[in-house]
Amino acid sequence: MGKYIIKRLLMLIPVLLGVSIIVFTITHVFSPDPAPVVLGQHATEESMEQWREANGLTGSAVSQFGNYMAGIVKGDLGNSYYTKMPVTEELAARFPATIELAIVSIILASIFGILIGVVSAVKKNSVWDNGGRILSLVGVSVPIFWLGVMMIILFSGILHWLPSGGQIDPLLKPEAVTRFNLLNCIITGNTEALKDSLKHIIMPALALSMYSMAITTRITRSSMLDSMKQDYVRTARAKGLGEGRVLRKHVLRNSLNPVVTIIGLQFGSLLGGAVLTEKVFSWPGIGSYIVDCVQKSDFPVIQGAVLLTATIYVIVNLVVDIVYTFLDPRIKLGKKEG
Repeated sequence: MGKYIIKRLLMLIPVLLGVSIIVFTITHVFSPDPAPVVLGQHATEESMEQWREANGLTGSAVSQFGNYMAGIVKGDLGNSYYTKMPVTEELAARFPATIELAIVSIILASIFGILIGVVSAVKKNSVWDNGGRILSLVGVSVPIFWLGVMMIILFSGILHWLPSGGQIDPLLKPEAVTRFNLLNCIITGNTEALKDSLKHIIMPALALSMYSMAITTRITRSSMLDSMKQDYVRTARAKGLGEGRVLRKHVLRNSLNPVVTIIGLQFGSLLGGAVLTEKVFSWPGIGSYIVDCVQKSDFPVIQGAVLLTATIYVIVNLVVDIVYTFLDPRIKLGKKEG
């Protein structure tokens, strides 16, 4: 297990190198000059040249990339063009909000996705199955940002049940014991702030979970139907085991591997930043921050966010592979890798 984990972590090096080359090429070679964007249209050519030199944009693309990679090796992702703060600090300040939203979203997607998938498989071709398939089709078809806008119009604009955006009412913000807002509310025992935080997170979490829930439903249903056709399920029923026990012990457990895979990948995607969803709901996470930085040509932050996303995907895939061994003891990481 230890050797496998080390091997997979070492694979992170070429992945990050490839991602760094791609994002650096896009931002520095094919993107417009950020100097007039940052300094404004009325900036003189002399001031723009001084700004480029101060931010290491005067050399060749190869030398700039070399300096950038040297900084990455040292743990330095550069500084934001606007705030002048280190990119690592900028991302660290916003990443907890994205983690919080991603965790709530994936919990909702996993619970309802697996539940609907199991019911659809057990009640195949029934009204429940047809309803579940329609819901999953809608979930993968409807754009998340459009769904978010519709939810804001309905629940905030018309019904006035939920706030339209943000993470918490600034007047109710609890003491910052940790970087996580919901955790701070629980630790400090601030029930009023906790209720307000849940009201703020429910709409973006539901909107963000719809696609993941739809995919999870479809994978669960398909995997369950496949497992129900296996000989070991017929044998278990022939032995007189109850249908509930057969479904839990034999069908569902052996159907979880592909479900865990898709949940892990979806969680990695959510952690990478739900860009449009966070922007629609004014959620102070990495996603909405990336949109702002793209509009302002803040290249160091964009590059740092992409590297963070790539790292998350690799680590999530590693965790999923390790979870496999607990769900199915027949799977050995070493043999699987070979």
